[in-house]
Amino acid sequence: MSAPTTTIKALFLDIGGVLLTNGWDRGARKKAAEKFDLDYEQLNERHHLTFDTYESGKLSLEEYLKRIVFYEPRPFSAPEFTQFIMDQTGPFPNMINLITDLKKRYNLKIAAVNNEGRLHQLVFSVRRKQ
Repeated sequence: MSAPTTTIKALFLDIGGVLLTNGWDRGARKKAAEKFDLDYEQLNERHHLTFDTYESGKLSLEEYLKRIVFYEPRPFSAPEFTQFIMDQTGPFPNMINLITDLKKRYNLKIAAVNNEGRLHQLVFSVRRKQ
C-alpha cells in the first residue's frame, strides 16, 4: 500500500536570505558605520534593541532609523542612509529562477513574506529586469 500523496499548491517564502541577500546584516552595518563615520558598536547595539520591533511591523523604516542613527543630528540625510541600506541588498538569481520555474511547472501560488519596508518592491523590480 503506497502512502497518499499531497499536492503542494503554494510556497511561502521569506525575502531576505532567500530571494535577496540579507542586506542589513552585521557586515552591512559595519560598512555603514565606516562610510557614515558612525560608532559601529553603538549602531549595532541600537540595532539589536530596536530591530525586532521594526521587523514585527511596529515601526516604520523611518522610525527605526531615527532610533539607531538619527537620534542626533548627522551630516547626511535619512534618504542617503536609506539608499545605502537598499544598495546592500542584491538578488539571488538562481533562487529567483528556481521559484519562477516551480511556479510555472506546478501552477503554484507564491507568497513572499516580508517586513522590511521597501525591500519587497526591489524583488519585483529585479524580477521584471530579468
